[in-house]
Amino acid sequence: MRHILCAVLLLVGGIFPAQAENKFVYLTSLSWPPYSDPQMAEQGASVAVAKAAFSAMGYTLVVEFYPWSRAVHLAKDESSKYAGYFPEYYSEDIAAEFIFSDSMGSGPLGFVQPVGKPVAWSSLDDLKKYQVGVVKDYVNTADFDAMVAAGQLKVSEVISDKSNIQKAAFSRIDLAVIDKNVLEYSVKTDPDLIKLRDKISFNDKLLEDKKLFICFKKNQQAIADIFNEGLKKIDAAKIQADYLAGLK
Repeated sequence: MRHILCAVLLLVGGIFPAQAENKFVYLTSLSWPPYSDPQMAEQGASVAVAKAAFSAMGYTLVVEFYPWSRAVHLAKDESSKYAGYFPEYYSEDIAAEFIFSDSMGSGPLGFVQPVGKPVAWSSLDDLKKYQVGVVKDYVNTADFDAMVAAGQLKVSEVISDKSNIQKAAFSRIDLAVIDKNVLEYSVKTDPDLIKLRDKISFNDKLLEDKKLFICFKKNQQAIADIFNEGLKKIDAAKIQADYLAGLK
């Protein structure tokens, strides 16, 4: 009888394997509105996309928020419950440690600047004479980050986009790298920044329209595949666009 019961359980497990799986996926993120933030509807535009993709595959995504450096560290920790972190820009250095998902969205990366001191530039070499703000541990563009690493650009490092917006508003820096959507949302919603919105502007030239990704641990290929398959079942661009449009 015991052998028959075991055989039945194995058969049921083979027919309904999904019921035996853990259907929750845990990822880390940061407060980076409007893309990710625990206080926003659906926790932000990128989280809305990620949840929709996993939901299309029968999975529930749980996102837990930390300061950026800690979010990355926890996702990297093999003993943690997290399958990865997001949203992230592509970087070859990060690709050596994580599996990048298919693109789940994009954002216009450029510079915030003091409103009365717009910077005209055509190549990164033109920026060498300026003081440029960056956020610690953020990926920017490959060429920009390579010049920073080589000491060819004068950069000032802070821990948040908010600090860079404030520094630009008071002309303590000439430029600071920032996503346009992040800048626009920040100066509309943050009480400390609302009063500064007339003191800053977004530079006319983009660094890059950056694609956004989830970074999965190297041992989470199966979950990465599930997410990528889920992306094919939804319209990620429309979800992000509709979300951002709803904030205007």
